[in-house]
Amino acid sequence: MDSMERDFYAYLDELDIVTVLIPFGNQRGSSVTFCLKDDRSGRLSQLDIIEQIPLKDAMKYICRLNEEIEIGEHYWVIDEHGQKTDMQIGAVIRTQEFDERFFYDGPLGISYSKETTEFRLWAPSASDVRLRLVAPDSHNEHAKEYPLTRKAKGVWVIQISGDLEGFRYYYLVCVNRQWKEAVDPYASAVSVNGEHGMVIDMKKTRQQKPPLPPLDLPGDAIIYETHIRDLTVHPNSGIVKKGTYLGAAELNTMNGKGMATGLSYMKELGVTHIEFLPVHDFAGVDEHNVTREYNWGYNPLHFNAPDGSYSSDPANPYARIKELKKLIRTIHSQGLRVIMDVVYNHVYIRESSSFEKIVPGYFFRHDSYGMPSNGTGVGNDFASERLMARKFIIDSCLFWLKEYQIDGFRFDLMGILDVTTMNQIRKAVHSIDPDVLIIGEGWDLNTPIPQHQKANIRNQERLPGIGQFNDWFRDTIKGSTFNLYDRGYALGNEYYYQAAKEVLAGSIGIEKKEKGLFDSPLQSVNYVESHDNHTLWDKLSVCSKNLTEEMRMKQHRLATVMVLLAQGIPFLHSGQEFFRTKQGIGNSYRSSDEINQLNWDRKNKYIKNVQYIHGMIRIRKSHKAFRLTKAEFIRSHMKFLPLEAPVIGFTLSDVGAYGKWDRIMVILNPSFEQKTCEIEGIWEVLADENRSGTVPIRSAQGPIKLLPISSYVFVQ
Repeated sequence: MDSMERDFYAYLDELDIVTVLIPFGNQRGSSVTFCLKDDRSGRLSQLDIIEQIPLKDAMKYICRLNEEIEIGEHYWVIDEHGQKTDMQIGAVIRTQEFDERFFYDGPLGISYSKETTEFRLWAPSASDVRLRLVAPDSHNEHAKEYPLTRKAKGVWVIQISGDLEGFRYYYLVCVNRQWKEAVDPYASAVSVNGEHGMVIDMKKTRQQKPPLPPLDLPGDAIIYETHIRDLTVHPNSGIVKKGTYLGAAELNTMNGKGMATGLSYMKELGVTHIEFLPVHDFAGVDEHNVTREYNWGYNPLHFNAPDGSYSSDPANPYARIKELKKLIRTIHSQGLRVIMDVVYNHVYIRESSSFEKIVPGYFFRHDSYGMPSNGTGVGNDFASERLMARKFIIDSCLFWLKEYQIDGFRFDLMGILDVTTMNQIRKAVHSIDPDVLIIGEGWDLNTPIPQHQKANIRNQERLPGIGQFNDWFRDTIKGSTFNLYDRGYALGNEYYYQAAKEVLAGSIGIEKKEKGLFDSPLQSVNYVESHDNHTLWDKLSVCSKNLTEEMRMKQHRLATVMVLLAQGIPFLHSGQEFFRTKQGIGNSYRSSDEINQLNWDRKNKYIKNVQYIHGMIRIRKSHKAFRLTKAEFIRSHMKFLPLEAPVIGFTLSDVGAYGKWDRIMVILNPSFEQKTCEIEGIWEVLADENRSGTVPIRSAQGPIKLLPISSYVFVQ
């Protein structure tokens, strides 16, 4: 498996360029001529030296090929002294010419039937590929080996007769005379800890998707983010199969006080979409002992197979698939939808990933010096702009959509991906289900593709129909995520007053009368906390530590209300409505259950706030004026009242076509003082400082009192 020793080095860096490096200590005099020898035919052809560059430790020769070569075949580079070295596949792998020549738009992975199984692997730079099959209950040393046949576009194929169900499989791939073991990147089933692909009959796992209530537009969504283990593991969750897909699928679960927990609670709360942190196969939890470690799941290993740590039996490849599908079906049976958090921006470890072993240098970005880029901050950036990398992401999304019947994708670090890839994903996915929600983290990350190609917020006008997490909203309402002591508008900081009005209006530029952050409110995913960073309650414990708990609760409530009443797509972190805490830990991606668990006892303790947020959700869902679809509609219907800062008031007028009420008025008071507000006419109160819902509490007219840190909704 080790690479051969070489006296000097030669690399194919373009389809017609060979770079030769001769270390100074190994030269037999100066080399002035090189030729290329075809290992099959023995044919020799001259290499023309077009540039000679002295380096610190070697002489670099840039040579031009005089004839076309066959990538994947063996060639030797020979100098005039008789020294020779094998020509390795170099930077050519990252050229546009290579990309176009070897783009393959057909099926990859395996195709199983009881009579035969076909294996397809894209490995254009490989000189040899072999399949290893391990029978059920057998060991790797008893694997049978089969050579694959190279076809067009660098695809290697083999058909094996007989019923292979339950067999483990992996590939041996030879590139640059070095053999590597690799798992199929397209594997849809894997063994424990993702060590091998598994041959299974996916038809045995298929199920019918129940009908769902209509979702007219993305703004109708209310997203609730959670983690399989966090949701279920608390001792008082009332859930039997804690930490598992099956546990998350349990219905009618209750805590010790008889209050709903888990999935039934989420339905009761009124959210429309449950967003799960990654469930594709990831590193960080040993599936032989799943309770010993914890991980969020952002260490992707195999993108098309569910993780086994949430399964009742990680050794059974069917268990994790059937159990995840049962969870999704159960969620659908409750009229809710599922968003999958996908991490196509990087892999866990580049060097040991299947992508790098099978086609070295292709699937990951490199900087101008040829070094792997690290815009993700975890060691590698997936090169989505390359045609076969893009194809993999699109194929994977379509696989989850068709096979698991999910209803949305949340793209982790979407700013690493490119605009074309994201638009092609949207087009492919919406051709199957136009209701699928596509959102992502459009952060501007330091990855080596041109700025205009990055799928980030700056390029939102080039990403129609794709929602972006609005960090401007987040930091305006609660204060900077990265400065615990910074207080936002909801925490009484008047500095954010004007920005708060803008983000309430969908960040489309309503007040400035100029271009906003987004062209459409449906691109704005509004939130004040997520799995990342400190929870809002933990931030308040620092920056509002001198306030009473009651005042901190009011600030927290106000921030959440602003998420729910703003134009755009509201996003809630699970437990946010009962003041979730992670005991001050800001990055809990591998902290203990005690830190990460959703504490269902807090629901009992803070039930009044849960009920208030539930009422606000009902208010939002009851009237489409809170979820206008276009910037011009917001500018037409939404007007801010001339109130003294820091109080914000706005009306939604002439909105009878969108719901029961023709006029709606929202007033927010983040200050520590009682304020008075003059209103014209008689209004019905849907929400005041204590209660909220769709049934009017009372009537109001004339000057009204706004209690400190409070929110109000009036209707006519």
